[in-house]
Amino acid sequence: MKQRLIFLGPPGAGKGTQAQKLCFNYNLSHFSTGDLLRAEVATGSSLGQEVAAVMNSGELVSDKLVLSIVETRLESNSDGWLLDGFPRNVPQAEALEALLQKICQPIEAVLLFELNDEILIERLLSRGRADDNEEVIRNRLKVYREQTAPLIDYYNAHGLLQSVPGDGEVADISLRIENCLG
Repeated sequence: MKQRLIFLGPPGAGKGTQAQKLCFNYNLSHFSTGDLLRAEVATGSSLGQEVAAVMNSGELVSDKLVLSIVETRLESNSDGWLLDGFPRNVPQAEALEALLQKICQPIEAVLLFELNDEILIERLLSRGRADDNEEVIRNRLKVYREQTAPLIDYYNAHGLLQSVPGDGEVADISLRIENCLG
């Protein structure tokens, strides 16, 4: 099975749920930038307050900050890993590709979770997070389409992209993922 993975898709598509399950079953390290950023916010530091303001507006945290967090994690991990929520745009993907070449850990597969907006909004509202309200969610989806969606073409051109329908039961989606990763 492929061991160095990226999960792409809009917020609420199930990436985090599936990443946790896959990483547990196959002993992969799960690097969720959303969790890393929320942990920074929880510290109450000035950086955490800055991150909170950006997240609460539905915008994306700067490439430089996110890349430095990811780099630290990957450099200390030579086993399999899964990136969930990073990269979020083509410049980040290019910077990640350079980093992975440097540490000899190339991406083996990029899975794209696909789901319609109404289901995404319903899922996100049901999570009950403070930063999840309909206005912020719709802005996140807009930001995703503008900044993150170009990654679909980027990774498709690199021969790494595989689509996974994100609707249905968790177990059904997990099976689809395992079939893609063979």
